[in-house]
Amino acid sequence: MSHHLVEVRELRHAYPDGTLALDGPTFTLHHGEAVALVGANGAGKSTLLKHLNGTLRAASGEVRVGELPVQAETLAQVRRTVGMVFQDPDDMLFMPTVLEDVAFGPRNLGFPPPEAEARARVALGQVGAAHLAAKAPYHLSVGEKRRCALAAVLAMGPDILVLDEPSTGLDPRGRRLLVGLLQAFTHTRIIATHDLDLASRLCPRTLVLHRGRLVADGPTRAILADRARMESWDLEAWPPEA
Repeated sequence: MSHHLVEVRELRHAYPDGTLALDGPTFTLHHGEAVALVGANGAGKSTLLKHLNGTLRAASGEVRVGELPVQAETLAQVRRTVGMVFQDPDDMLFMPTVLEDVAFGPRNLGFPPPEAEARARVALGQVGAAHLAAKAPYHLSVGEKRRCALAAVLAMGPDILVLDEPSTGLDPRGRRLLVGLLQAFTHTRIIATHDLDLASRLCPRTLVLHRGRLVADGPTRAILADRARMESWDLEAWPPEA
C-alpha cells in the first residue's frame, strides 16, 4: 500500500464540553490527489485535519497513513509523511529567526545542521521568502508568516501536504505564488478552505463537512455549483451569481 494513502474510517471526536465535533466521516485520499475540505465555521474542518498527523486523537474510529494507524507508537513515522500547515502560522514559528524556524523540522528529523539549513533555504526560495531568512518571525506580516510556515513544512519533504486555510491573509501576489506551489506539489494534498475559488482551481475533488458529518464527496465544480445543497450546508455556491 502506498505511503501516500490516507484512510479515515468512522472518525469521532468530542470537545471537552461534550459537543460532537466529528460524527463519523469516512473517506480515502489516494496518491497524488488534491482534495478540498469545505464547510461553514464550526463544521469540524480543523478538527479533522489535526487527526491526520496525530495532533488530536479520535474518540473512536481510525485514521491510517499508508499501512500505519495514527497512534502514539507511529507518530514519528506519520509526521515524516504528513506535513501540516496550521491555520495560525504563529503556532509554527517560534525560533529567533525565520531560517532557524524552517530548519527546525529537518534538524528534528535527524538531518545534520548544514543540510537542514540548506533544505530550509531551498524551501524559503520556493515560497518567495528567501529574503526573510534573517528576520525574527514577530516582525513579519501575516502573509509572510504564512509563506514561512509553508516553507517549514516543505523543508521536511512530506509526501502528503495538509493545509488549513492557507490563503488567508495573502495579498494577490502571495496567493498566486501559493497556487503555483500547490499545483507543482505532485503528491497528495488536502486543503481546508473558505476560498472556493482556490478550491476550484486546485482540487478536482471536494469533501463537505456539515456539523461534523461528511455530507458530500465528489467533483469540486459540481458540488460548489449546486446552490440548493450549498445553502443547506450554510455555504455560498461558486461561482457566485452574476
